[in-house]
Amino acid sequence: MPEEVLFESESDQTREEIASYLRTVAEKLERGDAVTLKSGSESVTMEPPARPTFEVKAEREGPVDGAGELSIEFELEWDEDDGTGDGGSGRLEIE
Repeated sequence: MPEEVLFESESDQTREEIASYLRTVAEKLERGDAVTLKSGSESVTMEPPARPTFEVKAEREGPVDGAGELSIEFELEWDEDDGTGDGGSGRLEIE
């Protein structure tokens, strides 16, 4: 299935700044509000359903024998037509 990027933003941030963004998203999810992403003149508003699929991924990209790039990715997914996710594989724990 082809992918269409609706919005993208990438910048260096402090841990505290990132935590503030994540808290804002968490508060909107708890209230059932839409999430609007803005950067400059670009913006997109999305309305996650009550039960989207939540994907968490830890990755290392780069050469096997050298330094690479590490990432933690958080993703909410749902079908556009019916608003539900596609299930999951177990309960996530973050320590």
